Amino acid sequence: MRTDVQSFSVAHLLRRPAAREVGGFVAGFDPATTSPYVNYATPFPGAAPTDRDVADLIAAFRERGLTPRLEFAPDAAPAVEPVLRRAGFRTEEVHEYLVCTPATLAEPGLGAGSFEVESPATDADYTALDAALSAAFGGEFPPSPEGAARLRRTEEGGGAVRFVRAPGGGAAGGALCSAPAEGTAELAGVGTVPAYRGRGIAAAVTHTLAATLLGRGARSVWLEYSGEGSRRVYERVGFRPGGTRLYVSLDA
Repeated sequence: MRTDVQSFSVAHLLRRPAAREVGGFVAGFDPATTSPYVNYATPFPGAAPTDRDVADLIAAFRERGLTPRLEFAPDAAPAVEPVLRRAGFRTEEVHEYLVCTPATLAEPGLGAGSFEVESPATDADYTALDAALSAAFGGEFPPSPEGAARLRRTEEGGGAVRFVRAPGGGAAGGALCSAPAEGTAELAGVGTVPAYRGRGIAAAVTHTLAATLLGRGARSVWLEYSGEGSRRVYERVGFRPGGTRLYVSLDA
């Protein structure tokens, strides 16, 4: 089964509140935040943009006061990277992505340390999860009303958000999964508050989200991992190598 991550990325960014097509790209702008991890662009599969197209894309970011930035699967649009390099784009990261299908999904095997994975039900739940994910990623994404609202929009827009409650209140960890597009869905933001790591929370949440979206009819769920430790967690619940994605940006 082939997972078309690049076609998914295009469809996903077109859902952004102020999405814009520029040349062979779609730029997914969200006026509620200036985060480069929310506001970025991706090429259409097979795109062959000109230098003028890339200049127009850069201008679309600059006029909003944003850093020009792209995420994409290079093998789906091989003509794109050389044009971006000519414009001065530099590599931020190259990530491998993993794919889970109904045939590979597996129980994480938490044993006696298992716990309940829940769906947020109240504003307090979304706020607690937003704060927990901020803590999980070292404060790189400060908690905010906008962050909690984006989690809610994911849940209400056909995706899924799941978390584990902390014993003393709040959230111990969680993650989210986009609404499906092109037969697949992206699972992202898997994070556990440092005090609760090593207890299987990431595996439990990842399994629950993958099972939820596959149960709704997605043919696959994909995600990226940040290190060998997280890769082992995801492989344990059925994720397998799928390909690579390139992250590039243009300095001011």
